[in-house]
Amino acid sequence: MTKGKVYFVGAGPGDEGLITVKGQKAIEKADVILYDRLLNPKLLEAAAFDCELIYCGKTPYATGISQGEINELLVSKALEGHRVIRLKGGDPAVFGRVGEEAESLKDKGIPFEVIPGVTSSIAASMYAGVPVTHRDYGRSFAMVTGHDQTKKDIDWNGLVSIDTVAFYMGVANLPSIRKNLINHGKPGNTPALVIQWGTYGRQESVEGTLDDIVERVSERSLGNPAITLVGDIISLRGKLQWFERKPLYGQRFLVARTGTAKSALAEALYELGGEVIEFPKWNAEKVKIEESQLLAFLSYDRILFTSPESVHGFLDSLTEQAIDFRRISSKLYVLSRKSKKALQQRGLTAELKSGMPEAGTLLVVGDRKRDLRDPAHGDGDYIQSIAKFVDERFLEIFPRMLDGKAVGTVLFSNRHSVDMLMQYGDKANVDVEALLKKASIGVIGESTGNRLQDYGFTSDMMPKEPSVEQLVDLIVNRNVF
Repeated sequence: MTKGKVYFVGAGPGDEGLITVKGQKAIEKADVILYDRLLNPKLLEAAAFDCELIYCGKTPYATGISQGEINELLVSKALEGHRVIRLKGGDPAVFGRVGEEAESLKDKGIPFEVIPGVTSSIAASMYAGVPVTHRDYGRSFAMVTGHDQTKKDIDWNGLVSIDTVAFYMGVANLPSIRKNLINHGKPGNTPALVIQWGTYGRQESVEGTLDDIVERVSERSLGNPAITLVGDIISLRGKLQWFERKPLYGQRFLVARTGTAKSALAEALYELGGEVIEFPKWNAEKVKIEESQLLAFLSYDRILFTSPESVHGFLDSLTEQAIDFRRISSKLYVLSRKSKKALQQRGLTAELKSGMPEAGTLLVVGDRKRDLRDPAHGDGDYIQSIAKFVDERFLEIFPRMLDGKAVGTVLFSNRHSVDMLMQYGDKANVDVEALLKKASIGVIGESTGNRLQDYGFTSDMMPKEPSVEQLVDLIVNRNVF
């Protein structure tokens, strides 16, 4: 069998938008992905449905998969002929053990490439409002591992002469770092900054000086993953903060998903600085529709599409059968603006169901089996144009996504989203009811609120008009109509 190839890919520090274009393409083409604890799991959503996802996370002071086992996995998967991605948080060449892992491949004659990523110290510092270099404050910059800082091979004399120093994962050793820097000549009033979960919406920063940073961090109970920054350049933070001033900074959201398309609600919250978890993860596959059926469907007076996926499935079938879209004489209707946009992208116009008349023959085009169709969609005939299903690989990932800071707000866009979070949260061994009891709950539309009540919960936020824009406005202002 032909040997495969291994790609070491830097996933960036946390914000999923910081993955490189080359790194994103590598994920999309992977057969196997070995991924670390600290990368954002949302990046894995770009992987193909048949890609094998292998968790290689290791936590400080806890036993887990060993480095030797990781090396063996890389070798064995590549020897099976696979395209293997070793997905690492930050940059694989900055305290990422890429040298050790690449050596194990070289010894077996397995080809590899390294795709650099945005390293955590630079990104986290800038997200906290501190550039690591500046003409007036910092012309030199050093990165140092924060583990076991009592080692004698650390050149403390050299470090105190560097303008800005970033220590990776050094919270536990912060007292030792402070002691060594001061003992080797760094003034106690030198500014210091500890940034936990840098570039995530849950990012938290504690600022002080070498004299008091240990106590300040202890008061706030910060821990790893964190970057400790030391240097006068931190004084610029008051002027240059931008991320921590976004309106939803520090807030964590769970958006219940019902489709494969990007969530406009999740995107809006993310742009405003929130950290957004989406679940469940969905995939779709085509449902074959015969040409004779498709031609018959074009004779209906009204066609109602229940989702963007149902739109694309139906129109893709027309294309495959070489049926011209212009033969559609039916009036087209949709349940959501997202579906309306999907039709517009294909050159067709539609109206929302709220404006659909009762008269005329009706065809409902959906993404569920006939026996699971929603009666609220109407009494017309029904066809499934695409099969949509939950990606169960993410059932294992979901509990890890919830680690750390608690989810403050859970959001539902429709009735189906309520059922899906309850059903698949249970399959993922997550106590969704306990989560909902502690969080604020937002819904789009009265019907969604009613479905939530069936489970014993009431919404805290529901806009007057059922739209993403109005719900986001409610969240930002925390006003309830």
